[in-house]
Amino acid sequence: MHETVIVGGGAGGLELATRLGDTLGKRGRARVTLIDRSRTHLWKPLLHEVAAGSMDLDHHALDYLAQARWHHFRFQLGSMDGLDRARRVVSVAPTFDEDGRELIPRREIRYDTLVIAVGSNTNDFGTPGAREHALSLDMPEQAELFHRRLIDACIRANAQHEPLRPEQLKVAIIGAGATGVELSAELHKTTRELVAYGLDKIDPERDVRFTIIEAAPRILPALPERLSKATGELLAGLKVQVLTGERVTEVVADGVMTASGKKIPAELTVWAAGIKAPDFLKDIGGLETNRLNQLVVKQTLETTRDPDIFALGDCACCPWPGHDHCVPPRAQAAHQQATHLTRMLARRLDGKPLRPYVYRDFGSLVSLGEYSTVGNLMGALLGGSIFIEGLFARFMYVSLYRMHLYALHGFAAMLFNTLVRMITRRTEPRVKLH
Repeated sequence: MHETVIVGGGAGGLELATRLGDTLGKRGRARVTLIDRSRTHLWKPLLHEVAAGSMDLDHHALDYLAQARWHHFRFQLGSMDGLDRARRVVSVAPTFDEDGRELIPRREIRYDTLVIAVGSNTNDFGTPGAREHALSLDMPEQAELFHRRLIDACIRANAQHEPLRPEQLKVAIIGAGATGVELSAELHKTTRELVAYGLDKIDPERDVRFTIIEAAPRILPALPERLSKATGELLAGLKVQVLTGERVTEVVADGVMTASGKKIPAELTVWAAGIKAPDFLKDIGGLETNRLNQLVVKQTLETTRDPDIFALGDCACCPWPGHDHCVPPRAQAAHQQATHLTRMLARRLDGKPLRPYVYRDFGSLVSLGEYSTVGNLMGALLGGSIFIEGLFARFMYVSLYRMHLYALHGFAAMLFNTLVRMITRRTEPRVKLH
């Protein structure tokens, strides 16, 4: 039987495994295997809500083993760390339990078709102190760790008798892309909710401060300037300090240093600037990679040096005709590529030629929590792009997640999931308190 192996259970990888399982796997045309280092999946654009405490990970995480059983594919827990193209095997590192004991030994998994969809990690550009003193939001565990540290910081400040130190209850967010901007707005809301639960010595308006630091001349530098301006005005209304044109040179235990000589006091620092593919991909198996460790692929999503290996999502550098850069690393691109590959891998089994993938940019949306959502919608019917804001933009933003759930579970399960969450949210605190 044809062995199709997918490495990486993010938005694109899990959607692809689910769809291939429901088609090729269910019909016995291929054995589909998904490999991921985590046991559960969470849609990555939601990590800022987990970090802020407005979302409980336990209520939204999806178990890979359950999804595999429901959708006719196999799940293998582990991290890919090697590739032997001659033998067509993926090397998976050993897995250990919480006590450091080996849970699953090192193993090799054979493939006929390999799809690499391992996503991306935050790129700290080797900045001194970044790894030691700044948290990234690449994985749910990191988001939960930040949230626990935020709660501890508030409890500590509320219990102490001496005045607050300059860095206490200050959060520095390095990078004013979508993640940094959305996190700042979400934190503004949830810290006020958190303080309301008995932390009466803290004045959120006076004591709690958020600062976004961006090297580019404006926030959201990759998005249209009008969207950037509207978001900046909303952040100003929330009293979020925004420093643009400031390059971070060092992260220290109690703050952030910039090239202009400023020190921004901070008890907690989040690095949300720049991305790169995981380091293990660099020239793996002799495949072509770029300076960000991304696998260079053709427009068919085949790697340039091996037609049996494909890549999608943030870890792939896919041509974008008419542009001087690759398809942007967005969830909508991973979703489109997964849909495209579902059809193309079936054609491949039938011996038919592959068709090129063409990225369709439907615009960008940035959520500032309950305060607002801004964005631009693009498409041929619009003749370009239109700026949207407020309730309609918020509806479109929430719909993106519902589309992901629909791809994984189908319409009925997505609808019931939405209704259940609407009901249970009324019986829970509005912010996670632990």
